[in-house]
Amino acid sequence: MARPADWLALLRWHKPSGRLILLIPAGWALWLHPSAPPSAPLVGWIVLGGLAVSGAGCVANDLWDRHIDPQVDRTRHRPLASGRVGVGEAMALLVVCLLLALLVVLALPAPQRGLCLALAVAALPPVLLYPSAKRWFAWPQLVLALCWGFAVLIPWAAASRGSWGGSPSALTALGLTWLATVLWTFGFDTVYAMADRDDDRRLGVRSSALSLGRRAASMVCWCYGLAAISLAAAAGVQGIGGPGFWLLWLLASVGMQREAALLRQADLPQGFYGRHFSHQVWLGGLLLLALVVSVPR
Repeated sequence: MARPADWLALLRWHKPSGRLILLIPAGWALWLHPSAPPSAPLVGWIVLGGLAVSGAGCVANDLWDRHIDPQVDRTRHRPLASGRVGVGEAMALLVVCLLLALLVVLALPAPQRGLCLALAVAALPPVLLYPSAKRWFAWPQLVLALCWGFAVLIPWAAASRGSWGGSPSALTALGLTWLATVLWTFGFDTVYAMADRDDDRRLGVRSSALSLGRRAASMVCWCYGLAAISLAAAAGVQGIGGPGFWLLWLLASVGMQREAALLRQADLPQGFYGRHFSHQVWLGGLLLLALVVSVPR
């Protein structure tokens, strides 16, 4: 039987960047919602649900890739790939994560529960199938980006009163926030895939990094730029602004463009791509901070 430390490694809870980068768009949604700022209990439920879904996605990913990961330098030491955790244990852990996510939805107040449950059910197939997308789809990072979009839709529904919460301006803000999340996610996950290009090419699996080829850096640049503009537009629609917001937004936007520009350098070290991923957590968090300090209380 695996040690608890191996189970935690399977959930990637020793790597907080992967958890935070899912929770950041949820924060964007909560602080752009007409009812913002959100209550502390709602934030707590969203964080717990996000951790459960993130854990389920990591376990599903390693179950799909348990025969591929041992052949890739970056992943060969993962618990399933190295045999430290068995398939049966991983399946049990996956079920626990999914049940925890379901309990979070059922704990929400009645007006929000039905819509959130419907969204959670809709999110489940892409979350569980995403790890297989690299076998049949040239743009698997787009599938992940669509999964990440539910990190906006579910918190928004949870903050609403039994519907989408709203006015045309609120729905416009929701759409722009969803778009920002999808673009940002496609960008940073394309960079993440760049680290594995040689292994993926050898193994015959697909990624947007391979599909885009030399255009990958330019695409990431466009994704980050359009994501920042979309989030700024969502804030504008909701009447959020001021010097503090725009200063933090500008710092994050420039930082994202700088990170994307570095991708054009030749012979980048292997560790660069992981650092880029971590930097996106800080930059996305800076955008969230811009909203938190600017939303009227």
